[in-house]
Amino acid sequence: MKNAIKNRAVSAYSSSARAIFYLKFGAASLLLAGCSALPSPPARPLLYDFGPGATAASPAEARAALAPQAMRAPLALAEIEATGLPDGSNAVLYRLAYSGAQQLRPYSQARWSQPPAQLVQQRLREELGHSRPILQADDGAALSRNSAQGGKLPLVLRCELEEFSHLFTSPTESTGTVRLRATLVDLTPTGESLLGQRVFIVQQPARTADAEGGVAALAEASTKVASELAAWVDQTGR
Repeated sequence: MKNAIKNRAVSAYSSSARAIFYLKFGAASLLLAGCSALPSPPARPLLYDFGPGATAASPAEARAALAPQAMRAPLALAEIEATGLPDGSNAVLYRLAYSGAQQLRPYSQARWSQPPAQLVQQRLREELGHSRPILQADDGAALSRNSAQGGKLPLVLRCELEEFSHLFTSPTESTGTVRLRATLVDLTPTGESLLGQRVFIVQQPARTADAEGGVAALAEASTKVASELAAWVDQTGR
């Protein structure tokens, strides 16, 4: 009789232990299932710029370093106005010329490291600086020093970035399109004298029909615009 009671007690204990084990196992399974159902954090957009730029002085810059008098007159470069872009946006933008060409669309997972106008300004400063000192147009102290040293006030270059987008002419054909309006003025005692104004347009074919291809094409197009603008300034100014 005692053995029978003991066996029943052991059996009851074993059943209770198994029940507790299954309850714990089930709870853990539910917890894991709940964790796996949580949404994954959104992927961070990739950041792009124009690349490292020049990594060595050009032959013209090297010669100018040895003979500074060979450099052209200083030029004051004003901050570029991004008249054709959303204010302060770092989005990589594209257009579908074959469907709603009037709509600028942002790539969801691509951003510029700085507003495009600042990136273009850096490229202009780099290209223009090959043949002359480049000042900031709002740096009154630098302009005054240059004038006090017997030189004329520098020419002032103002630019407006009117278009800066990855333009698709078809689902598979696209270009990095840059349109820049440049105005060159001479500062005189009586005010500003217009020396010239020109619109530069460059369309650089993109190697791939995606954000990466558009970014590369826009960087190349910006370099070409900067080169054409520098040649124009040298011909138009002094």
